[in-house]
Amino acid sequence: MADRPGTALIRLMQDSHTATLEELPGLIAEYAAAVGLHDTVVLVVDLRETVLRQLTGAGPDAGAGGQEFTVGGSLPGQAYQRVTLLSETAGGEDGPDRHRWWVAVTDGVERLGVLRAVTEGDDADTRRALRDLASMTALLLLSKRSFSDSYARLVRTEPMTVAAEMQWNLTPPLAYAGHDAVVGAVMEPAYQMGGDAFDYAVADRTLHLGVFDAMGHDTAAGITASVAVAACRNARRQGATLTQTSRLVENALVEQFGTSRYVTATLADLDMATGRLSWINRGHPLPILLRDNRWTLDLACPPAGPMGARLGLPVHECHEQLEPGDRLLMYTDGVIEARDARGRQFGRDRFIDFVRRHHSGRHTVHETLRRLMAAVLDHHDGRLEDDATVLLTEWRGGHEDRLTP
Repeated sequence: MADRPGTALIRLMQDSHTATLEELPGLIAEYAAAVGLHDTVVLVVDLRETVLRQLTGAGPDAGAGGQEFTVGGSLPGQAYQRVTLLSETAGGEDGPDRHRWWVAVTDGVERLGVLRAVTEGDDADTRRALRDLASMTALLLLSKRSFSDSYARLVRTEPMTVAAEMQWNLTPPLAYAGHDAVVGAVMEPAYQMGGDAFDYAVADRTLHLGVFDAMGHDTAAGITASVAVAACRNARRQGATLTQTSRLVENALVEQFGTSRYVTATLADLDMATGRLSWINRGHPLPILLRDNRWTLDLACPPAGPMGARLGLPVHECHEQLEPGDRLLMYTDGVIEARDARGRQFGRDRFIDFVRRHHSGRHTVHETLRRLMAAVLDHHDGRLEDDATVLLTEWRGGHEDRLTP
C-alpha cells in the first residue's frame, strides 16, 4: 500500500471539516486510493431500509446517475443486513485477480449504508483498511446529514407529509449501543407518520426510554407528540423523576391544547450497570419482556391515564430486575392492530413470535426490526391505517464486548 492507513484517514478527517455532502465521494475515493482501495462507491440506505442508493455528489439529491441496489436481493444488501464484509471476484475491466468488496457502513450499531471498493489482495491488512474506511465514512456522513437537504432527498423514496417531517426531525438515531445496552427503533408509515414518537437518551449509567402515541393521525397529532417529547426532554434534563416528568408533560399539553389533545406513553429508566428497570404507564400498551427467548412477561403497572386528559389518577412507578440478555419491547397499538384484507389483526402473539424467531442469534436487533416492520406492512397490504412504532432494548449485563456485530 502506498500510504499508511492511519495517516490517510487522519488527513481525510481533517480535509472533510469544511466539505459538503456532495464532496464526500471524491474525498473518500482520493484517500482510499492512497491505501490501495480503488473505485470506491458509497451507498446510503433509504428510510424504510429497502434500497441502497449511491452517493455520487451530483444533482439536488447528490445521487444523480448513481446505482441502486435492493436490501433484500443483492450482495451489498447482504452486507448491510448481516453487518459484515463480503467480496466477489471483480472480473471484467477490474482484472481477474482483483477483489470487489462490500462492507457495511455503521456508526456503532446504526446502519447507514454500504461501501464498495476494489483491491489487489485479500489479506488481514486489506480487510482492516476496508473496515477502517467504512467507519470513517460513517462519521463523515453523520457530520453532514443533519444540515443537508441533499441527504434527506437521497434517502426518501416518496413524498413526506408535514407531520412526518416533524417527527423524523425530532427522533434520535434508530440505533444505539453502549454501557451494556443496545437500542433499536422503527416507525411506520415512514412518510405519513402522524402522532407516534419514541425517544431515548443516556446520562451517566441511566438509559432513558419513551414511546408516545398522540391522539389522531394528522399534523395536529404530530404537533401534540412533538410537544410531549420536548416537554419530556426538558423535564428529564432538569433532573425530574419519571413521575414528575409525566406530570410536567401533562401540564405542557394542557397549557397548549386544554384537554382537547392527549398522549399515551410508557416512560422508563434502565440502570445499565445493574439492569434495574423503572417505568410508568400513562394509558399505553404494556411493555413486554422477553427472557431466554422462551417466555414473555407483560410488565403491568397501574395506568395513570393519558397525559393531557387531566384525569387526576395517581402515577405509579414500577420496577423490574432484568437479567443479561433480556429484551424489552415498547410499542404503539398500530403494530398489533394492523389488519389484513380480511380484517385479521397482526396481533400480539405474532408480534412476539416474530421477534423471537428473527432475533434468536441469527439477526441483530436492528435487522429484526427492519424485517418486523416489513412484515407488518405486508400484512396490511403496504398501507397502515394507524402509526406503528417499536422501541426494542436489550440489556447485555456484563457482555459489552458483544454489543456490536
